[in-house]
Amino acid sequence: MTIAGLISDAAPSLTPSERRVGDAVARDPQAVAFGTVAELAARAGTSGPTVVRFAAKLGFSGFGELQAGVQAEIADALRPAAARIRERPAGSVLERALDADLDNVRATFAAIAPDDFAAATDLVARANRVFVLAGEIARGTGITLVTQLDLLRDGVVLVGGTPVRVARALADAGPNDVLVAIEHRRYERWLLDALDDARRRALPIIALTDRALSPVALDARHAFVVAARGAGPFDSHTATTALVHALAAGVAARLRRGAIARLDAVELAWVAGDVLVDG
Repeated sequence: MTIAGLISDAAPSLTPSERRVGDAVARDPQAVAFGTVAELAARAGTSGPTVVRFAAKLGFSGFGELQAGVQAEIADALRPAAARIRERPAGSVLERALDADLDNVRATFAAIAPDDFAAATDLVARANRVFVLAGEIARGTGITLVTQLDLLRDGVVLVGGTPVRVARALADAGPNDVLVAIEHRRYERWLLDALDDARRRALPIIALTDRALSPVALDARHAFVVAARGAGPFDSHTATTALVHALAAGVAARLRRGAIARLDAVELAWVAGDVLVDG
């Protein structure tokens, strides 16, 4: 099980100060992997003994073993698919995939602060336009978000293609718009360049990415760290997709009246055009 999964399972037994340690670990695993007990305690606003008790409740013998576990997860996440496919893990593929994705979704949602998520959905609901920027591997998830948001509101744009096309799409973007960036590690340079351009334009950014120190999360208004451990050689995007569904659901709740009218109009157009076939 991942460290984030262990934190999620141990949550009912954690004290408030231990939960703060868990939040600090989930939000910035790099700081745990290469930091000290005192540094983690300071990040969580608590004491060193609390950090040690937290590690014990997760099943570790102490901070050193917790740190080693976090380091191992980071090292595993940085290995390319070409290296992972050479492994021969034991057990059923279906069981491993189910365990990994359940852990991913639980860990991702457990690390999200409700107020932060509410503010992000409100930003997407109120923005003049919503630009969705997704890397090649995450593009399917980006299309899902664009498709759902486009049924709820206008001004939703999927950004991608050549650098010229990307620059043209963001040419007049500004502070009253919002950009949702979705990307996991081994980040594509064109996407990071587009984010740099967005920052220069003071365009608010909502980041869905794989770690707190990801370049995608840099200066983001809201950054959500997504667990992405896969059962095979590839990262899983199940938790990212689940978060996208949650984001669209939150926007729908905020735009309820306008979204109802828009969905009704879309439904009427589908019926009039006889474009759907009932099963």
